[in-house]
Amino acid sequence: MEHFEWGQMTDVRLIRSPFRLAIGVVIAAFLLLAAGVASAAVDAIVIASTTSTEQSGLFRYLLPIFRKETGIQVKVVAVGTGQALDIGRRGDADVVLVHARSAEDKFVAEGWAQRRYDVMSNDFVLIGPRSDPAGIKGGHDIAAAFQRIAASRSPFASRGDRSGTHMAELAIWALAGLDAGRRSGEWYLETGSGMGPTLNLASGRNAYALSDRGTWIAFHNRGELEIVVEGDSRLLNRYGVMLVNPQRYPHVRAAAGQRFIDWLVGPAGQAAIANFRIDGQQLFFPATH
Repeated sequence: MEHFEWGQMTDVRLIRSPFRLAIGVVIAAFLLLAAGVASAAVDAIVIASTTSTEQSGLFRYLLPIFRKETGIQVKVVAVGTGQALDIGRRGDADVVLVHARSAEDKFVAEGWAQRRYDVMSNDFVLIGPRSDPAGIKGGHDIAAAFQRIAASRSPFASRGDRSGTHMAELAIWALAGLDAGRRSGEWYLETGSGMGPTLNLASGRNAYALSDRGTWIAFHNRGELEIVVEGDSRLLNRYGVMLVNPQRYPHVRAAAGQRFIDWLVGPAGQAAIANFRIDGQQLFFPATH
């Protein structure tokens, strides 16, 4: 029989004890991580929304308040309204928040959502260079302003991305009796991008552009640009929110998504929207105001 001295046994135990302790720590850490992942999977939702809600800073302001009150984490995919609705149609988001009423109503009618909720509004403004080559500064008739831009062949930067802003712009061109897309690449410049890059192009080319007021207020690379036309009632910009239909997509986190919607259209969310300001200016007006 092999003989061990007491000192040898003590050494072996001293070696084994830290090893067992380390294994225990690893297992405990793994269990905590697994629990955290499971919790995150339950308490997290994805919102497909417009670039205006992201680039204006609204979500950076709202979502920490919502998470503090509910514990629910929100991931935002910020794209144009058309793309946001497509994401909802694929079931790749739990909630859609956009601003193109006719497209939203169609989304509900086709069964991708069961209900649309009014959230807030602001307005569109026509941005242009101080030199104002179309001679439209200070006007309040947006269709007449578009007609003069086309007649003078003044540069116009369009998002061209099926966003809510782009849809509103196309509707105004239609009111003006014009198809500006036929002049794409000439004086009509399509970026196929968000509001920020489109305003950057307008700034660099001293071009006109239609923008939601919130993104314009938050935009800093203005160069020679300023608001040239505002106040036409046809420039009202309403936002709606919808839960992606869980009957079509059972994986939709319906409870957490509906909780976000109820918070957003309820007193707490509406107050937070009203309190969001940049340089003292209110960017969005709650639907209940």
